Amino acid sequence: MLHIVLFEPLIPGNTGNIIRLSANVGAELHLIRPLGFNFDESHLRRASLDYADLTVITEHENFEAYVRSHNDRRIFAVTTKASRVYAEVKFSENDSLLFGREDTGLPDEIISGIPSDQRLLIPMRPANRSLNLSNSVALIAYEAWRQTDFQGRMP
Repeated sequence: MLHIVLFEPLIPGNTGNIIRLSANVGAELHLIRPLGFNFDESHLRRASLDYADLTVITEHENFEAYVRSHNDRRIFAVTTKASRVYAEVKFSENDSLLFGREDTGLPDEIISGIPSDQRLLIPMRPANRSLNLSNSVALIAYEAWRQTDFQGRMP
């Protein structure tokens, strides 16, 4: 099963969309604290609809706690500070896809702890800074799911 990891997400609507996405691709969602919202916020509920019951969502006190509890997984960090394009990777079903905060991305100390061949870039046109977080997660999650033959999909 694929694992989507959000580092300190801030915007409830983005996380709600990612909950729905996680349910649809069969991924587990991991949220690294602190969160910029609580699960009672209406934007989160509206974006995720009733999909929160269809996926596993786990909160972790910090990134180190996630790594300690899941040290058997490859972690791919998605960052504008990478040179390897996400489509060049051969994903496995137990991989973790790590995404940073909407405003600042991943901290340098986390990026530097990820092997350079596991730092992934989403290519964009020159002078553009980034994509919306939920769009970025969707691009890479669907590519990883495609590479694992859409395991668990409806016929």
